[in-house]
Amino acid sequence: MPRTISITLAAGLALLVAAGPAAAQAGKAEAPIPAATLALMAQKGVTAASPVLFRAYKKESEIEVWKKGPSGYVFIKTFPICRWSGQLGPKRKSGDRQTPEGFYTVPRRQMNPNSHYYLSFDVGYPNAYDRAHGGTGSAVMVHGICSSMGCFAMTNGTVGEIYAIARDALNGGQPAFQFQSYPFRMTAENMARHRADPNIAFWRELKAGSDRFEASREELQVSVVAGRYAFAASRNPAVEAAVTTRRAVEDARIAALAEAGEPAVRTTYSDGGQNAFWAAFTARGGAVGDISRPEALAFAGQEVVVVPGRRAAHPVPESVWATWVAPDSVLAPRRMAGFVPVYERAPDPFGRLAAPLAARYGDGLPTWVAAGLDGRAFGRPNLHGSAFGALAAAEAL
Repeated sequence: MPRTISITLAAGLALLVAAGPAAAQAGKAEAPIPAATLALMAQKGVTAASPVLFRAYKKESEIEVWKKGPSGYVFIKTFPICRWSGQLGPKRKSGDRQTPEGFYTVPRRQMNPNSHYYLSFDVGYPNAYDRAHGGTGSAVMVHGICSSMGCFAMTNGTVGEIYAIARDALNGGQPAFQFQSYPFRMTAENMARHRADPNIAFWRELKAGSDRFEASREELQVSVVAGRYAFAASRNPAVEAAVTTRRAVEDARIAALAEAGEPAVRTTYSDGGQNAFWAAFTARGGAVGDISRPEALAFAGQEVVVVPGRRAAHPVPESVWATWVAPDSVLAPRRMAGFVPVYERAPDPFGRLAAPLAARYGDGLPTWVAAGLDGRAFGRPNLHGSAFGALAAAEAL
């Protein structure tokens, strides 16, 4: 689902206003959700106590906030990520600096009000999928300070608001909230462009979950079956039908884009990336925290073409090809010697005889009768009127 740049920029500007006071607050873990964000929730028919769900996108460097309303989860706002590390793709082992991808669960015990990185919560890596594939590591956080060693690093003001939103949902009775992490927005266009990436099989599993959430607006019920992500069907048959339809449409769009010549790329990083909002802010001298490996950000998001793109042939408009084949066309002298187009050939007097015979007598009768009536039956003049003309035609057989 596309999000406008203005939403992210507005969120970033609001955070700049809040960042200074938040850092100085004695009870930072108990700071209230900003009034502007509460107003956004009210507009969508939800409250601070409503269940929450977060969705992170590494390539776009964004974290979305969704809250559960009467008809399912609704989008509230987007926060720009200040720093993430590694490459696109899942985290495999401790120390690889990879920010994880997958579906994670965060109960209250994983919230850390006393973090050395201002405030934080542990996303829950490794989950059952990661462990099934030998994943090692721990303490992968959403935290402040803008320094990442495999985490989603925010500014202090940003993580303060995220922490408050998660805290109030847990206080409202939600036992744990879901954290969905993706390499990029799981659109058909992005999947087609990254179809040659070594992680594409894994990303197809993530897209199945993303599509299900987009179509159902229900929290994903995730399990791991034979080393693959699996998702429980919706209890609502209409919702499940919508999920099936979306999956089929998205698969068709991906195939069509590849067939149309969309280039296949791999997106490489020196060491992770940063949202463009914070990059522009720091370029103007703004302070966001202790940015890890700032020199690596100059080489973030470089696309390497694996399969070159090609332009699909467009059909020639009728007005063009009609000019090409006209007798006075400049292409006329290029015709093969002795070749005469069908539309320029003299009528074949024996063409009727070469045509297939009628399958039934009734099928051919109107043709013979018409020929007899105007005296053209096999070249004989019609001297006997309509009835005799028809008989003459019959005699000719």
